[in-house]
Amino acid sequence: MLKFAEFSGQSGNSNQSALSRAEQAYSRLRDAIHAGDLKPGDRLIEEKLGRMLGFSRTPVHEALARLESDGLARKDPSRGMVVVEFDASMIAELYAVRETLEGTAAALAARHASEGEIIALKQIADRDRGLSQDPKRLASNNRIFHDALYRSAHNRYLLKTLKALYESMALVRTSLAYNPQRIKLTIEQHQRIVAAIERQDSKDAEELARTHVRDAGKARLALMFGIQDEISGARRKK
Repeated sequence: MLKFAEFSGQSGNSNQSALSRAEQAYSRLRDAIHAGDLKPGDRLIEEKLGRMLGFSRTPVHEALARLESDGLARKDPSRGMVVVEFDASMIAELYAVRETLEGTAAALAARHASEGEIIALKQIADRDRGLSQDPKRLASNNRIFHDALYRSAHNRYLLKTLKALYESMALVRTSLAYNPQRIKLTIEQHQRIVAAIERQDSKDAEELARTHVRDAGKARLALMFGIQDEISGARRKK
């Protein structure tokens, strides 16, 4: 099911010593989900996880309850607690909400991003090019880009909502949806979004961000249904 070698027993993070056991268990299980070590549909058995983590069942139980509250785990009638599995309708709903929120974030960033934040966004977007042959690292850089975009909006409530939404994105293996055409389009779209933010064009920034998320959602659904991703021919902003 899961190799806990990286984080069973002792952790190299000194900050964890100050955390409660429940918090440590939550953090480790959440990290395992984000890394793909715990996959959608995997059973989360308290006793087994407790042995692997080196904790009693009580902190593991609390950690699983928190994962369930976050939408990362759910109770299955026949299998017990499992990592949430997304079906096509759930993915479509997730991307629909993300499209609206990220469009708003980009529009706000065009109005409120500082010079330093714009420079950071440029650097992150430029880093995409060097990762074009490594989908996993590109997906990681993509998360960094979107996190920087959210922060550049300077709206604490939107940031909190988007960060919670992105927790669910951990269950959608976005790196799997990357092919050469998708990679090229993603790089281009990030560059266009940053350019619109830099020239303080909130309308264009919002439209570009919405298109970017919409295309990503279509690519992920295409992968789920095993069909060829044709998003490479998506609308291009001139």
